[in-house]
Amino acid sequence: MLIDTRLKMCRYIFATHFKTKSIQCKWTGSPVLVFLLVTLLSLPSASYGSHSLSLLSTYIQGETQFPKFSCTTTLDDITVAYYNSETYFPKGNTTNEDDVIDSDYIKGISDYMYNSFLRRSALLRDYSQNESLDVYQTLVVCELLELDKPGKMIIKDAASGYTTDELCYFNNHFTYTVTVNITQEVLKPQLEEFKQEFAKFFYPVCITTLRNYLKKRGGQVNRRITPHIKFTQKANSDSGGSRVSCLATGFYPRHINLTLFRDGQPVADHEITGGDLLPNADGTYQMKKSLEISAADKHKYTCSVTHLSLDNKLDITLEFDFSEPFKTAILPVLIVLALVLVFGTGVIIYKWRKRRADSPRSGYSAASTSKEHVETTT
Repeated sequence: MLIDTRLKMCRYIFATHFKTKSIQCKWTGSPVLVFLLVTLLSLPSASYGSHSLSLLSTYIQGETQFPKFSCTTTLDDITVAYYNSETYFPKGNTTNEDDVIDSDYIKGISDYMYNSFLRRSALLRDYSQNESLDVYQTLVVCELLELDKPGKMIIKDAASGYTTDELCYFNNHFTYTVTVNITQEVLKPQLEEFKQEFAKFFYPVCITTLRNYLKKRGGQVNRRITPHIKFTQKANSDSGGSRVSCLATGFYPRHINLTLFRDGQPVADHEITGGDLLPNADGTYQMKKSLEISAADKHKYTCSVTHLSLDNKLDITLEFDFSEPFKTAILPVLIVLALVLVFGTGVIIYKWRKRRADSPRSGYSAASTSKEHVETTT
């Protein structure tokens, strides 16, 4: 039943793009379930000196706290605009950006995407595996390479938890990838028709909009912020050894190369934990890599970092602190000694106060005896 559902879905996807149902489909891909399909439609990683503009459109069939239809526009990794089905909101701009993209284009593209999602949801509703919620997404990305050279443009679709197809246009060459087997006889005529529309409208509009945004936001995406590096060694009480960690944080742009070396040789990947690129709240990024070493380890470890903000590679060497296990072992002893000292001091103070309290009473008794003696003799 599931295979049959996918076959019907692939026929619809092809028909949506190329206006034909003359196709034989055979499912060959592996499903990847994702939350809201966002990770499934991930952005391609831009290289140094290049920039990208992306439009992520989402349609949700079902009741949620999110808008039914929305679009997010991103310049590199900076969200520059958001559309919530009714209003287009510029994000993070400090200047007027009304001239970045024609308002007619915004309306036309959003209407086209919304109607496309409506048709897709109507046709696929009978094959949905989730009766209460379905999510459909389309990601459109174009890029500018170094020296302002137009790069490729990609369109990816996802429905019901699966990446369904991908369209790519570059150097007047158009390709279509789908998780089905399609004969060239069926595919080629439809691709030629779509290629003309793609080259004459979609591609020029995306590249022009990208250039316009770079004129407005170039200072943001081209800024260089140097990473703060922290190379530490921390004792691991469970293993008796230590964890060596290198953290680079607060850097921009996001591209960074962080490598751990042991005696001048790169540490094998399977020995390292971490390494994920994570965002900070201020728009910068961080990356951390860690390595577990034994108490008898006598190697020299180095954290090496390269980044666009650095003129040269930054190397930080950490000599293993052989006293660390000893420090860890004597810590409880020091705590006990401190408690004994505090307790002993308390006893001394108590005895001293008690002795002072008893001294006045002794003097008063002697005086009284002396007075009685004088009165008696008189």
